[in-house]
Amino acid sequence: MGVKTTLPSYELGFYALAVTCAVLYSGSGIFEASRDSANRKAFRDGIKPGWHYFGRKMDAADFEWVMWFTSFRNVIIFALSGHVLFAKICSMTVPQHRAVVYMLYGVLAVLGSMGLVYLMIVLSHCLVLYSVALAKQKWLCFVAGLCCLASFKLEPFSSWQSGFVTGAFDLQDVLFYGGCGFTIMRCMSFALESCERKEGIYSIFDLLKYNFYLPFFFFGPVMTFDQFHAQVSTRELRRKDDEMRNIRVHALLHVGAVIAVDIFFHFFYILTLPSDLKFVNRLSDWSLAGLAYSNLVYDWVKAAVMFGVTNTIARLDHLDPPQPPKCITMLYVFAETHFDRGINDWLCKYVYDHIGENHDNIIKELIATIATFAVTTLWLGPCEIVYIWSVFNCFGLNFELWVQKFFQWEPFAKLEAKMSAAMSRRIRAAFGAVNFWAIVLYNILALNSLEFAQLVTKRLLLAGFPVSTLSIWFITYCGVQLIKERERILAIEEEKGDKAKAE
Repeated sequence: MGVKTTLPSYELGFYALAVTCAVLYSGSGIFEASRDSANRKAFRDGIKPGWHYFGRKMDAADFEWVMWFTSFRNVIIFALSGHVLFAKICSMTVPQHRAVVYMLYGVLAVLGSMGLVYLMIVLSHCLVLYSVALAKQKWLCFVAGLCCLASFKLEPFSSWQSGFVTGAFDLQDVLFYGGCGFTIMRCMSFALESCERKEGIYSIFDLLKYNFYLPFFFFGPVMTFDQFHAQVSTRELRRKDDEMRNIRVHALLHVGAVIAVDIFFHFFYILTLPSDLKFVNRLSDWSLAGLAYSNLVYDWVKAAVMFGVTNTIARLDHLDPPQPPKCITMLYVFAETHFDRGINDWLCKYVYDHIGENHDNIIKELIATIATFAVTTLWLGPCEIVYIWSVFNCFGLNFELWVQKFFQWEPFAKLEAKMSAAMSRRIRAAFGAVNFWAIVLYNILALNSLEFAQLVTKRLLLAGFPVSTLSIWFITYCGVQLIKERERILAIEEEKGDKAKAE
């Protein structure tokens, strides 16, 4: 049945009311738990003094978030502001050489923040993968690239390389592994695109301009080389209608998101609470479900803010970077689940779509997902929790196709054809609700801990059955219907836009 199937407005209104009441009820439980646990000894490391005019402590369990917007805030603002300033001057005077200016500024910024040895390590990996690209063999580029990536993700090679970088500041490890990891992914994209080029090969200068674009260097997102090279080589720099207004709006939204998250952390200790399983086990099933879900939402907000800031700078530089990740609230299928759109696009282009083709064959899809999650596991850093996360998500992605194929069999296809479009949508939403919680449970493995994921699973599926299990499933069903309604509206708007363009 089509995505444009509509439901009665009173039914959608009931779904919205049910979801709103459930969120408020679950949130009130988390709020009370946060208030009661503010002075617990077990939470002393995660809960710190907050903004004094709130009169409450603040959840400071996320090391990266705290560092970005406290001690390293001014450094980040200074570095990115300098990039914007030099980029603007260059685009006004010598736009044909702007990629060179981006590269020089990026090299100097990396040199000033991490030192000469770190810069030499990055350049050495760039040189190795450029040399491999000269052979124009895709399999060789993959092998060399994955070996270089493994050297930053596996011991003892990881510690050996990081040991060369002297100094000690709070974000050094994050910057070291972030910059090196994204460098390898960019170099692999360069090498694979060079293999596709029929005549000659791109120069190493092209690789350096691509890799040392500062807004993307440490934290991504990854733009594939073909996209970056085509966009940065454009000499006529023109903006679309209202583009600057959209850039300013997005920048303000990101600032607002940072402030909103900081305020939220004064009242809801969603990151610290899961660290004490005995305390969390006292929560109601609804509060526990809300706690698990809110952790995923926060991780999406964190990714959206981080990539949103760098994407805003990239748009000022007349680039079209990868979009922020799709909101986790709008997901109920594994195929769209990701927190890094750049890495997702990279994996789809060079691994998943290349092997799986149209993703209609069960065997090809299985091989494609295994290969994709093998690379993802190496990217994230092989360890027990990542292995478990990869296996579950790989299974979820394949299981969606198996279920789809199963219900395409003639008896089920005929049965659905006899149904009304609205009833078909309701049944699909019921399955989507189950899938939604599979996504939540599979991903809190990586975001929190295996023990917390096991606790949530046992409480929702075993101890809470049937009352909590079925009631939470129903509320999730209501949420999936609201997501489908949004998809329907967007599809209609997109169709109208296409018709307007055609006319």
